[in-house]
Amino acid sequence: MNSFTYNSVLIISFLSSFFWLISFTDANEGRSSSLPIPRIVSLKTEPVYMRSGPGIRYPILWVYQRRQLPIEITDEFNTWRKVRDFEGTEGWIHQSMLSGNRTGIVYPEDTKIHKGSSLKSEVLAKIEKGVIVIIKKCPKKTEYCLITKNKVQGWIKRMQLWGVYEKELIN
Repeated sequence: MNSFTYNSVLIISFLSSFFWLISFTDANEGRSSSLPIPRIVSLKTEPVYMRSGPGIRYPILWVYQRRQLPIEITDEFNTWRKVRDFEGTEGWIHQSMLSGNRTGIVYPEDTKIHKGSSLKSEVLAKIEKGVIVIIKKCPKKTEYCLITKNKVQGWIKRMQLWGVYEKELIN
């Protein structure tokens, strides 16, 4: 066997082993944190810099000035998280700028906050599009989430929030 054939066999063998290993790893788990991917977190502080890559040497793409803004983590690299915001902008943010506190952005106009988890329950307030709310819980068997904003606590439909997945359970 000549050296070209031998090297080709070695490379093919290595690649097939590598792809076999990848196929059995959990693609829904962060490589660095072992937490689920994707997942929703929020911005811990302000300002927060979104960069084009996982490190301070990469250019800043965006500067966030909204503490508690929900962000979706889509990938991880060491202490950096690849994220996507509610407008679809993607980039990298250092993990120290992120919090596990759950928040959401109301996106339909004039969303109603109800006293109970039903459209028939009393309306406590209306909330405008783009307002950030704290998500207290989203029970599994209901289409509503308990939220708070300032001193108002009530229920809104989960489909009216960006920052919670369709069937996600939040306690």
